Amino acid sequence: MFSFITQNWRGRPLVSYEAIINLIGSTTTTSGLRIKAKLNRRKYKTGLKVSNAELAKINIKPAKFHGDWNYKILPGMT
Repeated sequence: MFSFITQNWRGRPLVSYEAIINLIGSTTTTSGLRIKAKLNRRKYKTGLKVSNAELAKINIKPAKFHGDWNYKILPGMT
């Protein structure tokens, strides 16, 4: 959906959270998909580290084309 969002806000100033949320929320596709957007003002911890063991538990399936950039995260392990 990100490509449709960026097309929708192209050339418009992103001057406030309200403007951004409204532009994202007004995005649709020709097939009828719609996006809902809501501002989340919670604070999140930064600098958290993921161990190699934790990362190994994630079921990541690389795509054939640029699998280092394009991948699926699937439920469970295969």
